[in-house]
Amino acid sequence: MSMQIVEKSVEGLSRVYGVTVPSALLAEKVEARIAEITPTLNLKGFRPGKVPAGHVRKMFGRSLMSEVGEQTITETTQKVLSDNNLRPAGEPDLRPEGDIQQVVEGKADLSYEIALEVIPEFEPVDFSGISLKRPVYEPTDKEVDEAVAELAESTKTYEPRKGKTTKAKDGDQLLIDFVGRVAGEVFEGGSAEDATLTLGSGQFIPGFEAQLVGAKPEDEVLVNVTFPAEYQAAHLAGKDAEFTVTVKEVRAPKASKIDDELAQRLGIEDLGKLKELLRSNLQSQFSSATRFKLKRALLDILDEKHDFPLPPRMVEAEFSQIWEQVQQDKAAGNLPPEDAGKTDEQLEAEYRKIAQRRVRLGLVLAEIGRVNNVQVTEQELAEAMRAEAMRYGQQAQQIFDFFRQNPSVQAQLRAPIFEEKVVDLIVSKAKVEDEKVSKEELLKEDDMPETYKA
Repeated sequence: MSMQIVEKSVEGLSRVYGVTVPSALLAEKVEARIAEITPTLNLKGFRPGKVPAGHVRKMFGRSLMSEVGEQTITETTQKVLSDNNLRPAGEPDLRPEGDIQQVVEGKADLSYEIALEVIPEFEPVDFSGISLKRPVYEPTDKEVDEAVAELAESTKTYEPRKGKTTKAKDGDQLLIDFVGRVAGEVFEGGSAEDATLTLGSGQFIPGFEAQLVGAKPEDEVLVNVTFPAEYQAAHLAGKDAEFTVTVKEVRAPKASKIDDELAQRLGIEDLGKLKELLRSNLQSQFSSATRFKLKRALLDILDEKHDFPLPPRMVEAEFSQIWEQVQQDKAAGNLPPEDAGKTDEQLEAEYRKIAQRRVRLGLVLAEIGRVNNVQVTEQELAEAMRAEAMRYGQQAQQIFDFFRQNPSVQAQLRAPIFEEKVVDLIVSKAKVEDEKVSKEELLKEDDMPETYKA
């Protein structure tokens, strides 16, 4: 009395196995489970641990059979994979056969099929022979000075206009009270006191700020606007509104001087240290672009140098995700200009190739990582979980705890860390030559290779 495993189908990367577990073997497992839980039961009418096995079977037999069945499926599926040295490309598809109700009642054997696709066998390229150009760009003194000037502009202060220059201009900041009405009725959220508004900033509804240009302190201005059709508050979208605005103060912008005082206001020792910090920030941005370009060039080479069968279900799953986003972008009118004039057939052909590229590269990087024993440490994963959780502000601790209890989320966070470590490994052994480029060339967006265009 033992389970039977039969290889039903082998076609390309697809495998189908049939598994049959005799009902008598399931019954044995249920009896063992009954014996295991009986000492722990505390049922009314029975002394603790003294519930008859027959009573336990009557009360819990069906649920225990379901539990044993699920456990058996998990165990036998793992046995099929290990006995046949299979590396599945995704979760196996389990297909029950026969009447599962009969199985639960102990009247039929448990029979099911395991359908899966396996990781293709291939030899990764010898990456010590890969040659790469690393584009680099160093920030100039002029760019650092421009960054300082932008910082000074963003930290400018405002002071009240006086004398004959009290009329508000674009760029001025107003201190105002306002009351908004739609169809003569004050609406919720349409009133405020001591609000600050910088003219020309686009903070308020289109047309609102322009009607306050020329206003003076103590002026009462009637502002008429129309809420945008796509306004976030649906009950106001597209509606005409009238605002009674009382101007309490007109403030002129006062540019910050570029000196040590500016740096100290920002908590930095002096202007020299501020420039060093901004240069470092610029360098970090350019280094990120360098890394992106280098990785893209490497992936292009890896894609070109590997050609092996791809698991169809993996490709289809990847394409489905891409295609769903394409359709959403198309419906919203957000397709890239180069895609806007293409038919769905052309788009599908191109994006299916991109799905195949992603799957191929994912398999190549995974295999290189496996062969070279690349691992993501628990500390690296914890840091990734913490960084992601911090994006949720006050809920960070709850999100972090959720991550710790959710293996699927951990897998999603682990994947990009693993990929970057594999890329680092390849780059460390490849022939890499630095190449100075212009900023425009470094920041230019790369096109997909011509072979991916329909």
